[in-house]
Formats: sequence, C-alpha cells, structure tokens
Amino acid sequence: MTKNTSLYFRIVEGRNLPAKDVTGASDPYCIVKVDNEVVARTATVWKNLNPFWGEEYTLHLPMGFHSLSFHVMDEDTIGHDDVIGKITLAKDAIGSQAKGLDSWVNLTRVDPDEEVQGEIHLCLELLKDAEKASVRCKVIEARDLAPRDISGTSDPFARFIFNNHSAETSIIKKTRFPHWDETLELDLDPEELHEDGTITVEVWDWDMVGKNDFLGKVRRTPHLESCFRLQPLRNKEADASGKLGALRLKVRLIEDHILPSVYYQPLIHLLFLQYVATLNPGCLIALTLLEEVTTVESRQDVAMTLVKIYLGQGLVVPFLDYLNTREVQHTTDPNTLFRSNSLASKAMEQFMKAVGMPYLHEVLKPIINRIFDEKKYIELDPRISFKGAMSEEEVRDSSVEMLQDYLSSITESITGSVAQCPPVMRVTFKQLHKRVEEQFTEPENEALQSVGNLGLQLGQGKEQWMEPLHPIIRLSVAKVKDFLDKLIDIDHDIVSELPQRAVFTSSVTVKEGYLHKFKTEGPQLLSRFAFKKRYFWLTSETLTYAKTPDWQVRSSIPIQCVCAVERVDENAFQQQNVMQLITQNNDRQLHIIYIQCKNVNELNQWMSAIRKVSIYNECMLPSFHPGTHRSGKWTCCLQADRTVTGCSRTHSVTLGDWSDPLDPDVETQTIFKQLIQGRDKLRSVDKTFLEVPGMSAAARLLAVIEDLERAHATFQRRENENDASVITN
Repeated sequence: MTKNTSLYFRIVEGRNLPAKDVTGASDPYCIVKVDNEVVARTATVWKNLNPFWGEEYTLHLPMGFHSLSFHVMDEDTIGHDDVIGKITLAKDAIGSQAKGLDSWVNLTRVDPDEEVQGEIHLCLELLKDAEKASVRCKVIEARDLAPRDISGTSDPFARFIFNNHSAETSIIKKTRFPHWDETLELDLDPEELHEDGTITVEVWDWDMVGKNDFLGKVRRTPHLESCFRLQPLRNKEADASGKLGALRLKVRLIEDHILPSVYYQPLIHLLFLQYVATLNPGCLIALTLLEEVTTVESRQDVAMTLVKIYLGQGLVVPFLDYLNTREVQHTTDPNTLFRSNSLASKAMEQFMKAVGMPYLHEVLKPIINRIFDEKKYIELDPRISFKGAMSEEEVRDSSVEMLQDYLSSITESITGSVAQCPPVMRVTFKQLHKRVEEQFTEPENEALQSVGNLGLQLGQGKEQWMEPLHPIIRLSVAKVKDFLDKLIDIDHDIVSELPQRAVFTSSVTVKEGYLHKFKTEGPQLLSRFAFKKRYFWLTSETLTYAKTPDWQVRSSIPIQCVCAVERVDENAFQQQNVMQLITQNNDRQLHIIYIQCKNVNELNQWMSAIRKVSIYNECMLPSFHPGTHRSGKWTCCLQADRTVTGCSRTHSVTLGDWSDPLDPDVETQTIFKQLIQGRDKLRSVDKTFLEVPGMSAAARLLAVIEDLERAHATFQRRENENDASVITN
C-alpha cells in the first residue's frame, strides 16, 4: 500500500496590510513555501493595502510534507523587498479540517529563529559500565540548512547538549550541506545518566562579528540513528494581533492510502459494465448512482477522475455519450442545457481541458504570442485616460484598427483548425449534436444557442464603445457556424479505442518556450554570461532545444534518460531560478544540464512538467547535488569527488493540471472515497432497478465498497505492526 498526498490552496485576497512605502501604500505579493521550499509566487498588486489575487494551485506530494507557509512581501524596485508577515499552517492543522480551511487568517511576524529548515543525521547512544558513564553523539551530516550569510550559504557547526554538559563540532565554512562525521562524547556522573534523558543537538551559523545565528535544533532520547527534521527555537510564532493584516485562504489536504491494483478491479468492472453507449440512460448503473451520491462541491473532482479513467481505457466517447444523453433527456428547455452542476456538464468541462487544451494552445499560440510581442495600446473605453503625443480620437482609431486585425486573426485561426481538432473531440461533439437534435426537434431550436443569437445582442446598451467592432463580429458568426458544421462531419470509426497510459501523447508538445541554457564549453569569466537563450520543446519522449523556434539544427534529450530534475542552489551561479536536468547515458554515466527560468513560477512549471513525463523512468536518483562542481569541489557540500553521492534528497512534487499522467489506482481510490461518503444514500436507493436477478446496482456497489474497506483495514493493520516492530528493534 502506498501513500498519495495532494494539497490544494487558493490565495484569495488580503486586507488591512501595513504601508511599507513612503506613499502610504504597499506593493504586496505572496510567496508560498512547502517545508521552506518555494512552490509559487503570486502577481504583485501595486499600491494596494487590500489586494485581490484569486490564484489557486494543486500540488501532488508523494513524500508528504510538514508545513505550508504564505509570506507576504512588499515589492521594491530598488533594494530588497520588505517582509510584511507570514502565515504558517502545519500539516496536521490542515488535515484536521474535513472540508478544508476557508477563512481569514492573521499574519504573524517573521522571526529568524523560527525560520529554520533542513535535517541532520545523528547517531545517539548511552554508554555505561562499571567504571564510567557517558553519552555519545555522532554528528554525521546536515542538509538544506537555511542560508544566513549574504553569500547565500552559512558557516554551520553543531552543539551537543545533555544536562549541563555540552560539546561542539568543527565549523564548516560556506555551505548549507555540511558533512562532519564527528563523534562527540560527554563523560557523566552515574547519577546523571538516565535512559529517559533527553539529548539536544543545536545547529548554529558561526559569525566572526556579532552573535551566531540559530539554524535549528533536535531533542531526542538516546539509542537512535536517523535523519531528524530541525525544529525552531521556541516552536511559537509571534502573534501580531492582526496589526499586520490578514489573508483569506482556501486550503484542502487530501491524503489517500492506495491499495495494489488488483483490489480496485471489482469497482473498475462495475464502472465499465458493458459499453455505456449500449445501456438504457433510464437504467440505474454505477455511473448513475455515483452522480446521485456525490455533492455539488465534489462533482468536479469526480468528473475529472472519471474522464481520465475512461480516457485511459479508450472508452471516453461512449462514456460521455451516455452522460450527455441522460442530460439531454432530463432537460426541457434547450437554453438550460449544460448550465447545471451535473456530472455530464462537469465531465464535458474536464474532457475539454484534458483533450482540448493542447489543441487550443496549438491553434491560438501564434496570435497570442504576436499580441504580447507587439505590446500595442488597444483600449477603446473612453473612461480610460491615455497620455501621449496623439489625441484621444487618434488613439481610439488606432486601437480599432489593431483590434479588428487581432479579431480577424483569432477567428481565422479557429475556423481554419478543423483538421487540427482531436478526432475524439469531434466524434463527441457529433454525438452530442445528434442527441440534441433527437430531443429538440422544433424548427426554432435549430440555431446555435450562443453564437446564433450573438448578432441580435450587439448594440443593446452594453459597452457602446465596442460598436466599431460589431461588423467584424457579425461576419465572424457565419464563419463560426460553418466551422462547427465541419467539425462534426467525421466518421465515428476514426477514433481509436486503444487504452492510453497518459492524457498527453508523444506527438503533443507538453510545454515550450524560451529558457537560458548554461554553456559548458570554453572558459567563463562570469557565470551570468554563460547562460545562452534557447527555445525548448518538451514532449513525453524528448526535451529538444534550438536557438529559435524556426532553427533547423536542434539538440534532443530522450526523456527515458532523465534521472532527476531539481532546482539549483542560488550560490552555485549567483543566479536565481536555475534548475538542473540530470541524465544517464548507456554507460550509466551521469550528465548535468543547467537551465535558468525567468521566475520561480516558470521554474516550478518546467520541473513539474519534466517530472510528469519521466514518472515511469526506472533510473530515477534518490539524491542529487544542489550545487555545481567547480574549482575541484561541489559548491553545496564541499566534497571533492565529482562522482560522490548527492548530498540532498531528490523531490517529486508536481503541479496538478489537465496534463497529469493517468494513475488508475489513484483515480479509482478517489471514486471509492466518494462512494464511502454517499453510502447512506446508496442504501436508500430504490432496489427495483435490477441488473442481475436478486441484486440491484446499489447493492453491488455496497458490496464492493465493503470489500475495499476490509482491504484498507488489513493493510493499515499490517503497516502499524511493521512500524511498531521497527520502533521496538
């Protein structure tokens, strides 16, 4: 049984933030950290003490985590950004909220003694014989310590304390990954030695001038050897009583124990019972019951899970046809089709994201890039002032011309993309069109609901300054109608029913864009000049790069050779937002490529995307070096051997989105949890709808749920017994 952890959070808004600028305002943004590792940065809201962000993220954390923190900063164009305050949420506190946290939380002050991170590897033991007593601590190494010096490193040493006795290790200069391998021993009087005595190990950053900086501590009983997470000095945050303002946050933690695949097969069988397209939409089956027992809040997650499961089995077309047929048959007014929070509407929404997003990117990317590159002023609203050499009338004329050009390009891109649209989408649309025609046969329902009426809505009092664009919009309506007609003109048999392991395929570019690659050839005077701009493409098979998108000479890295993708310590190049891609050749030799991103969000997006496409690789490394090997040693742990084992654990955190690879066991566990929560509703379902003699669909689902519950209980009991055995030994 494996553990799967997902963390969802939304930074909604802030209120009553303190002014940090001389203007009496602040320019706030949020940095989000999981266990002191930055995972996201919001946009900056300029000159606002009550900012609205509305940014949301989902993280998949296979190794779990300890805390989630939100640091509110004030951006300064000159000098360092100011710290306004922070909020730290422990994992246990988040998990204790069944429906998640959704509230205002006061910011607290940032105390350096509380901003600790990393872990230390210790071996603790008590020694006692007839002649003497002592306590021994072997301090092996520490990793990921907080940087306390301006260089981005620290000068760490460890202090071993028992009762009133203490001893210290040597100081290791300029590293956050010290390797001591030193044994400290304290001689004690026999009466001082107790089996239940507590040993304290503190880690400090040595400073030549001023007091040493605290890096963390560990309090443990003897007879242990392990890596221990460093703790703050006081384990208590300074309460600012709301004087630093507050954030409105939504946070939800989902932790699941995933059983071996064989245990989920009965539930999968019920979901795939016959091809859903051949079933009577009026009959109660597992899918129907699932909609009945889920809440409105959970239906989107359920829909996403089902879409991915059926995509993986090559059955998404009949699955959606079954749900859409039920939706259409239960709708009396065509204007309300897919306006509800039904499973059908949510499933279509998630299907469009999973299958349609790459298509959308391919079709609109050129024109969107052009709009951003040209940076033209295109505002038509007369209430928006414009200060420049041209008059307001000249500005509006120029804006109208640019907007007409952009709208024409966008329309042409869309209406000319029939061949680019994934066949599975076109067949789904064709079937949906057929079901709507069968249900609503009246002549007045032939027009498209939104596009068909668009021409009648123009000029009815809304945004009158957009009137110059009405002619081109009206012309676009006919083109879009023709496009939709062509879209559903497709043979149903063209869609392959073969299972897919992931939502994206090798032919689809998962991510692309300009990055800066470290140039390893030749001498480099300054590291910042060693990063050369290159255009990168990532698919599920290769990571390719070239000088420009149109450049013919390209270099490729097979994804199957990827061993790790990790961020690089800022001290390595004196540069921020650098990641390293570690690959392995046929001779099992490791090669590292360093790539710089423009900001922390782009860095996390690229690392997440590469981790997803390499998730099934067998050569993944358990550790890596966050620094670089320069001047005969690693800049992180200061070890000389280039081939020495990495000094920090590798990570597997990924951002949740439409391109997540399919994991059937995780997806089925999600369905199982929803059925558990709706078990009482299942029991009350009318049992007159029978699939097989003597047993209703609800009864069959209840039986499968009980079997899965027993399996979970059995595995959990075995896990607890193993944990108890380890502690005893």
